[in-house]
Parts: sequence; structure tokens; C-alpha cells
Amino acid sequence: MDNSDDSKCSALPQRVIISFLGFLSIVVSFLMRGCLSIAITEMVVPMNSTASSNESINTAPMESSSMDGTRYNWSQEQQGYILSSFFYGYLITHIPGALLAQKFGGKWTLGLGVLGTTICNAATPIGVWYGGYVALIILRVMMGLFNGSMYPALSVLLACWVPEKERGKLAAFVLGGAQIGFLISFYVSGLILSHFPWPVVFYFWSGVAAIWFILFALICYNDPESHPFISKKELAYLELEIGQLKRHNNLPSTPWKEIFTSVPILVLIIAQVINDYVFYVLASDLPKYMKEVLKFSVADIGFYSSMPYLLMWIVSLVAGFISDHLISGGYVTVTQARKFFGALSSVFPSACTLAASYAEYNKTYVVLWLTLCFGFQGCYYAGLRVNILDLSPNYSGPIMAVINGIASFSGMAAPTFVGMMIPDSTLEQWRLVFIVSFGISMVRTIIYTVWASAEIQPWNDRNKSPESKNLTGNTDDCMIKEILE
Repeated sequence: MDNSDDSKCSALPQRVIISFLGFLSIVVSFLMRGCLSIAITEMVVPMNSTASSNESINTAPMESSSMDGTRYNWSQEQQGYILSSFFYGYLITHIPGALLAQKFGGKWTLGLGVLGTTICNAATPIGVWYGGYVALIILRVMMGLFNGSMYPALSVLLACWVPEKERGKLAAFVLGGAQIGFLISFYVSGLILSHFPWPVVFYFWSGVAAIWFILFALICYNDPESHPFISKKELAYLELEIGQLKRHNNLPSTPWKEIFTSVPILVLIIAQVINDYVFYVLASDLPKYMKEVLKFSVADIGFYSSMPYLLMWIVSLVAGFISDHLISGGYVTVTQARKFFGALSSVFPSACTLAASYAEYNKTYVVLWLTLCFGFQGCYYAGLRVNILDLSPNYSGPIMAVINGIASFSGMAAPTFVGMMIPDSTLEQWRLVFIVSFGISMVRTIIYTVWASAEIQPWNDRNKSPESKNLTGNTDDCMIKEILE
């Protein structure tokens, strides 16, 4: 079937609109998740203004009140706990979120999760004012609890709307929202912090997220069949390509045993854990490195720490298009494409990380190498990330929950380990952080390249008999082709 015919069925296909809403859901989530990494550089007293980097917790205001941008005496280790606390809640709600999305659909599971995150983020300045360090950690844990359902719910939504031949580019576009979220969050937060007290950052991004929620609630639908404005031609195309227009409400219980014993899924878990560790080392601590080692101003921190995410997003889109072209043209199998882009997202970035560690205080070279590191990590979306949808479209939510949930331990561990490795925040201590990242990235490359697979697992359609599938398939396909013609 010529896919170009379908594009003429409407000015903008509904699957593209749904994908764009999904993209924005990740953007606003990461706007709120990422702003603390910048804001914390203004929330704490500079190291040369404190008696010791290991000073005990001080939740008392240093000047007047935190509502006016007061700074606090939080040590490097304490800041590590703050930056990692989001993931303590995040990992808990992945599987419950997946089950809710599987049963009720991805729309409200995703929407209400982001709404809860928004409320907690808006409450951050007040929480710090009244409860200091402890209250901030509690609020970040709560944000993680609400946000943990995002990726599982989004996987369920995408599985209902995105056919396999478009999965590389659309999934890369949607899931690449994390890079745009971090990019905008870092850059704009830096600008805000250079003119306003740090509480303004949290209020601003929560307002943006609230606008998204209203838009999402009005125009998003769980599946093509329930969408009131979708064209008949797009419906026919999606039924032919995906095989269904409505979510499976009669799926048997989630095959947890098969999921946890599937070699491709176990490989994805290991690869994702390692990938996320390296990513969150940079995502959470790059602004601190720029301020404490390279001595950038807060405005410069926002700009230079956002540029890597722009390149990463561009690379993720290009990799997605190339992957789809190679697969649809028959040049490579789906598995080969996933392995190639998975390796590319690890080997080159890990080498750039190592190069950055030896650029010392040369700001230009450090920024260049770290930007290239982030940029080529964008290939990860056409490799590991979309691989989750390949293995079992019917159970993409639970699979995403398992993989992303376990990988959340990396988000907890990375800032904490970095805080322990850089008690004095010296160049030598940071170099050790980058060398460790390089080593484990190479381990990920070997494991994923050898054992990864993109084959649909046999238990994906265990509720369907081959006979019933064949009986309905011939008649339905003929009707669908008539509509498309």
C-alpha cells in the first residue's frame, strides 16, 4: 500500500495530532523535572561562601525567606539526595500506571499523572519555605509518584495509534520530547534566574503544564475508534497496518512470567539501566559542573547546558527517519536497525564524555565534547527506546513499566553517586565521574549488540487463535483496501 495516499485523507492525520500531544506531555514533564537542576545552583550558598562542603543541614533562612530567593547551606551529598529523590517515587508507580492504562486507556492515566506533577512542582517554593530540605525531598518524591505512569501510559497510547512503518520517526519524535523539555527548561530557567528569584521558575513551568493539560483533555482520545473527527480513510489505514482500531479490553492477565524471562526484554533492561545512569549523570549534574568547575554565570549555564539537548533532539529525529527508511526499503531488518542505532548511541557519546574529562578548564572544548556526547545519544530513540514497542504491542504498557521502572534506579543512583564522588567538586573528582560513565557505556554496547531483538514475542497474541485471525483477516483486508483505493 502506498502510504502517501493516506496522507491526503486530511490536512493533518489524527495520529500525528495524538503524537504531538504525547510529545508535549513529555516536554512539560521534563520542563518541571529539569528546572530544579538549574534552580538549585541559586538555591544553595556558593561553596566558597560556606565553611565546609559537608556542612550539616540548614533549613533556616539565610536572608529573609525562601519566597524571596533565599539560599541554603546544603552540602554536595545533600544536593545529590535532592536531585535523586524524584526517582524514589517515579519507580513505584510504573507498573500500577501501566495496569491502569491497559484497563482504562492511556489518556487519563497520562493526563492526571502530569497534572499531579504540576501541582507538586508549583508547591515547591512554599514547601521549601516551611519545611526546607526535607520538604523539598518529599515534594520531589511525590512528583515522581505522579510522573511514573507517564511512559507506560504513553506506550499504550502510541501502540493504538502508530503503525510499525511509522514507529521509528513518530516514536522518536514523541519520546524525544525529553530533550526539548530539558533544552527549554535549562535555557529559559537560566534566563528567569538571572532576573528573578528562584521560586519564579517553579511557578512559571507549572503554569505552562496546566495549559497543556487543558488542551490534552479536550482533544486527545484513547484509540482511533473512539475519535469523533478521524477520517474513514485514516481509520482504514490504521486497521490494515495495526490490525485493530480499539484497545484490547479482553486481553488475558499480563504475562509477567514471560516478560521477566524474555531474553530481549532482559537485555533491554540492562541496556536501559546503563544508558539512564550515563544520561542522568549529565542531565542532573551538568549545571553544577559548569558552575563549580568551569565558573559559568547562571545565564551561561542555562544556555550551554541546553545546547546539547537541541542537538540530541535533532539527531533523534534524523535517526528515526533513517531507521524507517532502511527498514521499509528492505536494506536491514528491524533488529539490525535497532542494534545499529543502539550501538551508535553508546560508543560515540562515551568517547566524547572521556574527551571532555581531559579538556580540563577549556570551556570551549568541554562544551563541544559534552554537546556531541548528548547529540549522538539521540540515536538511542531509534534503537533501545522504540525497541520496547517492537516486542509486544499489546503489552507495551507493562513492558515499558518494567523497563523504565527498573531503569529509574539509575536516576536515583546517578546524582547520589556523583555527590559522593565530588565532595570538593574538583576537576580530578569530576574526571573520575566521566571515566566511570565511559566504562559502563561500553558494557552496554556489547550486551545490546549481541543479544537484542526486535521480533514480536510469541505471547503477544496469546488470546487469539490462528484460525480466528485468518478467518477475519481476509474479509476485513478486502474491505479496507476498497476504502483506501
